[in-house]
Amino acid sequence: MVEQSDRAPLLDWEEISPAELTQAVPSPAKEHGWESSPPDGCSHGITAPGIGWSTRYGGRATVTAVPSLNGIPTPDYTGPRDVPSPINADPGISLKERVGWEEKDQIVSVFVVTFDTRSGNMVEWCLPQDVNLDGVEFKSMASGSHRISNDFIYFRKGCYFGLACFANMPVESELERGARMKSVGILSPSYTLLYHYMHFLENQVRHQLQCPGSYSHLEAFYEDKKAVLHPAGNGLVTACPTSYWVPAINRCMHPEMKITHPAGCMSQFIRFFGEQILVLWKFALLRKRILMFSPPPVGVVCYRVYCCCCLSNVSIPGIGVSVPELRPFFYVNVADIAALATEMSYVACTTEKIFEEKKELYDVYVDNQNVKTHRDSMQPLLRLNGPDREKYRKLSEQRQMLHYTQEVDGDCTSNEEDLFILFFMEQNNRIFQTLSEVEASADPTLTAEHVRAMGLDPQADRTFLEDLLEVYGIDVMLVIDNSCCP
Repeated sequence: MVEQSDRAPLLDWEEISPAELTQAVPSPAKEHGWESSPPDGCSHGITAPGIGWSTRYGGRATVTAVPSLNGIPTPDYTGPRDVPSPINADPGISLKERVGWEEKDQIVSVFVVTFDTRSGNMVEWCLPQDVNLDGVEFKSMASGSHRISNDFIYFRKGCYFGLACFANMPVESELERGARMKSVGILSPSYTLLYHYMHFLENQVRHQLQCPGSYSHLEAFYEDKKAVLHPAGNGLVTACPTSYWVPAINRCMHPEMKITHPAGCMSQFIRFFGEQILVLWKFALLRKRILMFSPPPVGVVCYRVYCCCCLSNVSIPGIGVSVPELRPFFYVNVADIAALATEMSYVACTTEKIFEEKKELYDVYVDNQNVKTHRDSMQPLLRLNGPDREKYRKLSEQRQMLHYTQEVDGDCTSNEEDLFILFFMEQNNRIFQTLSEVEASADPTLTAEHVRAMGLDPQADRTFLEDLLEVYGIDVMLVIDNSCCP
């Protein structure tokens, strides 16, 4: 039996069975109608945005957090799940307490954005009233949203991340020109917990359309979930020290990248891009600036941003000390141009076609399924080679085996998110492990045999390797001859 807390049961880290839920004492969240959808270990497709990842124990292996160079822990295999990790040995603080500390609510702001026929997008209401929400009215209501009935948007606002749910309702009003459009959103220092509140935001934006000006549920939500800001007023949020919450990753495969998602997010990403994900993989590993364009709805494109960031995970300590973090910006618009101009590496999405002309802001432009770059030196990276296709074939085989296991054995403990992330992490670890060994050897010369051992093509991946060595500051000599030379 799961120990009850003073939080909404469905927002706790542990998974709770339906039988236990029916016996649970109603929480303030349920009374106000903003409980989150239950987590689910089985795939239900991408049509249920309230469903988050499963946190079931099952499976054969667990992971230990290895601090990465961008401040986010990355997992690596350690053995069976029931074997405790030595880094959890502190008897003074239980694992649940550590997880709970990191999982504490950190909502910085709650707001309602509306479209006014005379003033355009505007913040209608917010808590607290002194928070800086400049520009959030455009981030939480994407350009072109008037053509769709509903959407959800992840975005960045300064040092915070936001999630907003948008809805468009026909009304018989000349003043509103026949349509009422609103977004209800939240800000948090991290995007890892925002998925908890998707269902609440969806309900509230419908409530705001039907009962404009009724904010009691939003007020109650904010009072229950508001962050404890640092007394110095520097925007920092009180959180558990890193040494305490890093071990908590043993409870889930990769919570540092978890933003919502309906099970099936990765599956849709793979189906959408196909073999082109190997092209995106190389650009992500090289920490390029990647901008994705798509018309609304933008929610599913925010998922692609997340998936693209997952391609570059490495769990080998010490790799990439000087490499810029591949930062998810999620949705951006023209108001973000100045911010993007200062970024060395990012993945973002937009619905505004004008960004295609701003070539100084990006290295890679993804127009729906078309991946392209305006930089001549990066053109060779757009071409798929034999090892790339072999990787995609292996990934497809692993996915088919996973689906077979789920259907035949009823195994709901494994999921495509884990498979996808671990697949590319293993590819990345294989590359950097080989490079590290060569660099540390008496003869730091990278040969064609080394390159093949990394799963790369000695000729076709030469440009990729040269860029990789430069970006990560790896001191080895590349002596692969070009096949076109005598």
